[in-house]
Amino acid sequence: MKTAILLMGAPQCGKTTLLQKVLAAYPGPVGGFYTREIREDGRRTAFEMVTLDARTDILAGVHLPGPPRVSRYGVDLDALERVALPAIREACERGALVVIDEIGPMETFSQAFCQSVRDTLDAGCPLFGTIVQRSTSFGDEIKGRSEVELVEVTPHDRDDLVKTLLNRLYAMTGAPRRE
Repeated sequence: MKTAILLMGAPQCGKTTLLQKVLAAYPGPVGGFYTREIREDGRRTAFEMVTLDARTDILAGVHLPGPPRVSRYGVDLDALERVALPAIREACERGALVVIDEIGPMETFSQAFCQSVRDTLDAGCPLFGTIVQRSTSFGDEIKGRSEVELVEVTPHDRDDLVKTLLNRLYAMTGAPRRE
C-alpha cells in the first residue's frame, strides 16, 4: 500500500502552491514543514522553512556563507535540523500526515534529514510532500521506494489536481471527508 504521495515537476511549476491548497482543504491532523521564497526587490534571495505549527527559520539564502551551497544560496544545515527534523518526527509520532516540502538538493546535504525521510517511510507514517524532479542519488532512492506514489505537476494541471490529491490522501490516511 502507498503511504506517501510526492509531487514533482519543474522548478516554479507550483508544487508548493498545490501542496498548500490541498492542506488547506485536508481535515486531518498535519505536521511537518513547507518552504517559501523570500524576495527582495522582486528577486528571490532566500528560502524560509515554515513548520505547520508556525516555527520558522531560513534554510538558504544569498547572504548565507555556506558551505554547502546550491547555486547562489548558502544552506544552513543547523537550521534545517533544528526546525524541520523535529517537526517531521513529532508529526509521525502523533499519527499526523507528515508534510515535507521539499526533498531536494538543499535539504539532502543533511544526512540527518535524509535519515528522517527514510525513518518516516519505514515507520509507515503517511507522507505528503514534494521532491526534486531531476535525478539525484537520494531523490532517486526515495522515488524508487514501493510505498511512494509520484504525481507529476505542471502549471497547466496543478489546480485540477487538488480534488484528486485530497481523495488519495483520504484513502491513504482514513481522514474524514469534508462535504
